[in-house]
Amino acid sequence: MSKTSPQTPSTEANGVSVIYTQAHSSGLQQVPQLVPVSPAGGGKAVPPSRQGKKSSFVDRNSDEYRQRRERNNMAVKKSRLKSKQKAQDTLQRVNQLKEENERLEAKIKLLTKELSVLKDLFLEHAHNLADNVQPVGTEPPTANPDSSGQ
Repeated sequence: MSKTSPQTPSTEANGVSVIYTQAHSSGLQQVPQLVPVSPAGGGKAVPPSRQGKKSSFVDRNSDEYRQRRERNNMAVKKSRLKSKQKAQDTLQRVNQLKEENERLEAKIKLLTKELSVLKDLFLEHAHNLADNVQPVGTEPPTANPDSSGQ
């Protein structure tokens, strides 16, 4: 169990509040936190994609800008087509699986019906065999050739 001493906040120039704490006797640790330094507070943290970019004016009439826009437009079209194709492929696969499921259900019905018919035939045959078999221990009357008519 480590004891920590009271935290000492400090502000650096980059707008990040750093809290210094002392854990055991190992010295000070810096724990950066994304807390705005401005007295107004309540500001949003800047996303990483926007941190390194300068807010410089972009000339919308420049060739570089038009080329970037064209590349971006092509990428967007390609992405949307790919997404649309994936949705169509998924729908087609769903329809194939539905058809296969219907065929399999019909086959199950047919095989269940066939099983029922075969069971009935088997039971009927078994019943007929049971009627023809005599109980054990009784012999059928047989004609004795020695005692016939003497």
